[in-house]
Amino acid sequence: MRFPAASFALPLTFFLLPGCGTGQPPVKDTMHAHTNRLINESSPYLLQHAHNPVDWYPWGDEAFAMAKAENKMVLVSIGYSSCHWCHVMEHESFEDTAVAKLMNDHFVCIKVDREERPDVDQVYMAAVQLMTGRGGWPLNCFTTPDARPVYGGTYFPKEQWMQVLQQLDTTWKTDPEKVEEYAQKLHAGVQQTELVALNTKAPDFTKRQVDSLADGLAQNFDTKLGGPDRAPKFPLPNNYEFLLRYAKTTGDKEVTKQVRLTLDKMAQGGIFDQVGGGFARYSTDEKWKAPHFEKMLYDNAQLISLYSHAYRAFGDEAYKDIVERTIAWAEREMHSPDGAWYSALDADSEGEEGLFYVWTKDELAEALGDDADFATDYYNAGGEGLWEHGRNILLRSVGDSAYAAKHGITPEALRKTRDRVNTKLLAARSKRIRPGLDDKALTSWNAMMVTGLCDAYEATGNKEHLQQAERTMQLLLSRCRRDDGGLWHSYKNGKATINGYLEDYSFTTEALTALYQVTFDEAWLKEAHALAEYAIAHFHDGKSGMFWFTSDIDPPLIARKMELNDNVIPASNSSMAKALFTLGHLYDDQRMLTISSQQLNNVVGSMADYPGGYTNWGLMLMDQVYPWYEIAITGPEALARRAEFFAHFIPGRVFLGAAEKSALPLLEDKFIGNATTIFVCENKTCQLPVSTVKEALGQLK
Repeated sequence: MRFPAASFALPLTFFLLPGCGTGQPPVKDTMHAHTNRLINESSPYLLQHAHNPVDWYPWGDEAFAMAKAENKMVLVSIGYSSCHWCHVMEHESFEDTAVAKLMNDHFVCIKVDREERPDVDQVYMAAVQLMTGRGGWPLNCFTTPDARPVYGGTYFPKEQWMQVLQQLDTTWKTDPEKVEEYAQKLHAGVQQTELVALNTKAPDFTKRQVDSLADGLAQNFDTKLGGPDRAPKFPLPNNYEFLLRYAKTTGDKEVTKQVRLTLDKMAQGGIFDQVGGGFARYSTDEKWKAPHFEKMLYDNAQLISLYSHAYRAFGDEAYKDIVERTIAWAEREMHSPDGAWYSALDADSEGEEGLFYVWTKDELAEALGDDADFATDYYNAGGEGLWEHGRNILLRSVGDSAYAAKHGITPEALRKTRDRVNTKLLAARSKRIRPGLDDKALTSWNAMMVTGLCDAYEATGNKEHLQQAERTMQLLLSRCRRDDGGLWHSYKNGKATINGYLEDYSFTTEALTALYQVTFDEAWLKEAHALAEYAIAHFHDGKSGMFWFTSDIDPPLIARKMELNDNVIPASNSSMAKALFTLGHLYDDQRMLTISSQQLNNVVGSMADYPGGYTNWGLMLMDQVYPWYEIAITGPEALARRAEFFAHFIPGRVFLGAAEKSALPLLEDKFIGNATTIFVCENKTCQLPVSTVKEALGQLK
């Protein structure tokens, strides 16, 4: 539900600019002038603020008890470690002693890492969006002592921030009834956002609904530069997963062209780190040239999957190259010794955004010697790559095949030269001051990385990717598993904390089914089934048929939210619906299939109105209306036959198999002596068994 912004805004005359509890006293630190309670936290973002003169509290009962005791409003300030505008506001305001005195004297101030507490972020983001019509980080929301929001925004310049503090405090002291009135209205609005009513009509899923989703996305295609026809441009991997599958399923040439154009332009642009691999969070311009330089694990995990699928769909070696280079970056810069994957790399170093990644011509010459001329031409230094202060963002104007043909060299020779140049540049870059690393590992994001590595293994056959995936999953199931069978959300330095959210269960369940499908190890499948059952028990809402984002054992916030819209990360509800759809088929579990179908039925009527927010749902809709195959492989060479399928892009399917007997319903009665046999099934109805992959492919419609 959307309310007029004016209905929820205290009458403060400001413009909002876009942005990007322990109960323990702070540990004394003689090296810093100020140390607050955040020094006891493990979050890199909270630790960044531990020496602010602001008397920050972590989220928890202690802060709100203090607010009630002192009758103060509360500031809930939310961000994350690699957020550029969070750094700017910290430097301008939170490190300033005069600003800090205002904050400390009149407010109880709470700092929240949105990646640790997405539940808190969801509540106060909804409030700020209702008030202002926009959101972003840093997110600054003022609340009553009982946590109900009354005013907020994103980034505030210092002088404006001080005026906000003064006016809010004055209003709170002189007209508390007005504040209470706004708090009641806004609280009601926040409670009603993103809630879904149970659709009691029988599901009626159609191909036309899929077409409408694709048509809606096509209205915003940039047909010259790829991606959407606006800036900034986010990769949004899930949108292109849907479009890729739609293109291959329907044979739509225009959608195929757009998918390939987007993947090519992203890979060639500055948003991709041409030297070190990995993608930045988004491009600030339409050409994919100038990125916001932070690198997030969740983006790269999904892009590994997307480019893996594109390689299998189109056979373009450039996509395989992107997969391998992105994984190489993650292994080099984002991998902990125990197998976990870190969360993010900052955009800034030495106080400047992107400084670590850009080059002057003189720096290229010094690092490369005789190879400098090649790099200058190949990476467009001084030309299209020229950025600010004589520095260049390295990028490519054409693909490697076209570049090699233009210069009369073989692709192999070009790759050899490129790799030599990048090795030299990496060595030179390693001497620079590095961007900050957010070294917490989140269960949900690590699960997406497991899925990405499984997809990369299917695309490349590189067993090291599978080994990395298995190692990470073993860590999640051992170190991030609660005693009651649930999951912890965050892991750092050998310790797991924060009760898991729906995204932890949905993405981990999907990752486990991905592992099963490339290994046929039923232990992974049993773990997936157990996590799905846990999620149903603790997150499912019988009244709506959807899943809450938080568990029923979590302390309640002022609103309990449901995550419905796919964004830079798929919505946890759409992910859970897909996971239950797959598990329901593998276990012949009608209850899971019914829950999954009801989830989709609840949202299908909204998909055409906001196509970009429903593409993961769109993938599941395609499972319902297009052929969806259960491909069962039995016998001693089951895994070898499975590997033969790697070269073929088959989007609507699940693989299952075993070398010997299995209790899975779809594998019962499918062992024929010592033969290795393939069964292509649809809705539990199987065609005649065959012995070769070629024959099985012929049975797919």
